[in-house]
Amino acid sequence: MGTQSTTGRVNQKLRTRTAIVQAAAELSRTGQEVTMPEVAGRALVSEATAYRYFPDLLSLLREAIAGQLPTPAEALTPVADSTDPVERVAAATEFLLRHIQARQGVVRAMIAATVVRPAEAAARPGLRFGMIDHALAPAAESGALEPAALEQLKRDLAIVVSAEALFSLTDLYGLDPEEAISSLLRTATTLTRAALRDGESADNLARPDATPHPRTAA
Repeated sequence: MGTQSTTGRVNQKLRTRTAIVQAAAELSRTGQEVTMPEVAGRALVSEATAYRYFPDLLSLLREAIAGQLPTPAEALTPVADSTDPVERVAAATEFLLRHIQARQGVVRAMIAATVVRPAEAAARPGLRFGMIDHALAPAAESGALEPAALEQLKRDLAIVVSAEALFSLTDLYGLDPEEAISSLLRTATTLTRAALRDGESADNLARPDATPHPRTAA
């Protein structure tokens, strides 16, 4: 009888925990604000119960969104055959920003939690970094950019291809989401084109002229 009772309690706890995680996962896909009270209500448990299973919203969201995020290769499937860095960066930028906009509630919640607790920043998925690396992989493999220039471009793009940049334009600058995404898409592709032009110029300067021009007599 004791063993059955213990097993029943364990199973009930597992069901409750699963219900909380599923509620958070479902809410994260709506784009609506994500809070512990809202998650608890959807899971049909009290807020206090939710906090007994998860010490904070961040730890819950980290588990809830696990497995929901696409891999960089999946996200860039439409340009899988392209080796054009500009086209690939454009695809990565648009995909990521639309993904953020569609799930802005959970994204904002995770940003808020990690801004006040920088040590927990690693809990954020960091999807942008993998996508930027994948988008620029052909440029890295071809040597179109020197390693230092490639790393600088990745850092520049990490600022632009981000939730923070999108929310700055919508929340503070007052752009609607489509305008904000278009603006950041233009910035990302401009940065990429400029880096490639600089790389070509540096390569041309470093390449010796095989056919020197004859001097003309004065």
